[in-house]
Amino acid sequence: MYDLIQALSDHDLPTLRIIGEWYELDLTGLQKPACVKALSESLSQIDMPEEITYLPPEESAAFMAVIEAGGRVPVGAFERNHGTVRQMGPGRIEREEPWLDPVSPAEALWYRGFLYRAFDDDDESSFNEFYYLPNELHGQFSIGAISAAVEHIESEILLNPIPAPEAIEPSPNNVVDDLTALFAAAQLEPIVEDNLSRIGHLLLNRDLDRLSLLYTLSWEMKLLRPTNQGAKPTRGVVAWLRQNRERQWRELVDHWRRSSWSELYHTPGIECEGGSWEHDPLLARTTLFDFLPRDQMWYRLADLVNIIKENQPDFQRPGGNYDTWYIRDKSNNEYLAGFRSWDFVEGRQLSYTFHGPLTWLGLVDLAQGGMADDLCFRLTPEAIAWLKNEPVNEESISMPIVVRDDATLLVPANALSYHRFQVARIAEAETPVPGKPFVYRLTPSSLEQSQKQGIEPQRVLRFLEEASGRPLPASTKRAIERWAENGTEARLENVVILRVRDREILDKLRANPKTQPFIAETLGDLAVAIREGEQDRLRSVAAQLGLLLE
Repeated sequence: MYDLIQALSDHDLPTLRIIGEWYELDLTGLQKPACVKALSESLSQIDMPEEITYLPPEESAAFMAVIEAGGRVPVGAFERNHGTVRQMGPGRIEREEPWLDPVSPAEALWYRGFLYRAFDDDDESSFNEFYYLPNELHGQFSIGAISAAVEHIESEILLNPIPAPEAIEPSPNNVVDDLTALFAAAQLEPIVEDNLSRIGHLLLNRDLDRLSLLYTLSWEMKLLRPTNQGAKPTRGVVAWLRQNRERQWRELVDHWRRSSWSELYHTPGIECEGGSWEHDPLLARTTLFDFLPRDQMWYRLADLVNIIKENQPDFQRPGGNYDTWYIRDKSNNEYLAGFRSWDFVEGRQLSYTFHGPLTWLGLVDLAQGGMADDLCFRLTPEAIAWLKNEPVNEESISMPIVVRDDATLLVPANALSYHRFQVARIAEAETPVPGKPFVYRLTPSSLEQSQKQGIEPQRVLRFLEEASGRPLPASTKRAIERWAENGTEARLENVVILRVRDREILDKLRANPKTQPFIAETLGDLAVAIREGEQDRLRSVAAQLGLLLE
């Protein structure tokens, strides 16, 4: 930061003489170096913590805003709350005498010698301009002095609770289940980011943005590794799967807190363009966590957004510049620039964070208030425990899997994730239903797939007995052993059957080179199976031969 000599040297001579009048210094006739020296000696003797208590409230608040920002604050952010300092040459200053009737608290502080302006020397490419306090003035404010000085100008920021809404949407908190499904799918066939939708039928929540977040977190947690075909689980996945559910969840939330995944880029209604501007998603999350309550009361989301806008609007733009990001409003295709677009960018982003990651990760419950756009929220008990850094409950109980006599496997939601992961390697998953156990079915194809992974039938039998904690049903055990001995003995297929009244018709269809390729298998003297998806073409070709098919 600059000292008083450097700061005052940036002023022209008329401004220096104006500042001197506040401190009864007659600088008439002195040259600039002498004025700078006299003013720096006088200003450095002022007791600033006491001096600001005599300032008008608006000026005192403006001064403390710079103090609380560490002695410097971006021009754009400061001027939105405390006004501008008009840039004037010596002639205009003499004519208009702005120190007698300042247009803003900022201008009043400027002509008292309490506020200065400079460019950021460390970031020449961005041309960030800021207001600052010289070292001699800022250095007088210890933490205790700051607290005492702001006490009379600043009231506590409160987020007022509301009565509990009637229609509550409790968070399902099934993110651990879906991440387990993602790892199981990647173990069987490598996954690629551009085709994550192919595993959607295995998930409880099929939102593609949510799946994108889980995929990113998996990489950042080093639970996925690259291969030529796509991403596969690392060895670290086993350790994560063996942990209890709360610890798994905590690790996910901890990594999201510092993740590179950007809520801004996924916010509905806007489109981020270009790669010449930088966005740090950690800044937005840190601010949101600072303003979140630490209780289970209900609050209006709009109230929280307004409090952030009033008290820390530049939470993700530290330079306070709202004209350098290329963000387009999808509704009208216009660029959103300037602080006037805050509600359409920052406001939307904060709202999306509640609908998206905070809900997906089981941190908040949502509810609709009395009006259509009146969304309410409360933190879940798990979120409060995490925010307060309370110890993980290590005494959770895991339920065993259930092996049924029809070769289906039931995996309770509170079973070990490791058991579900292993079940997915040996059995085919059915589409999950929220609130119900996960269902898997042993089939020849699934057993063949497991054998390709080095899991022999005897190992399958041992695992199922260990994970269920009881002897296997005799029918299921025999089915696995019989497959081991004989392989696939029967197959269910969806086919189209062609039935005729006269065997000669089938003989002609088999013999004709135009119709023969459509016949897959003979099912008897008067019936054949038609290859899947070929029935319409067969009907057309048969009509050309003079045979109409119903």
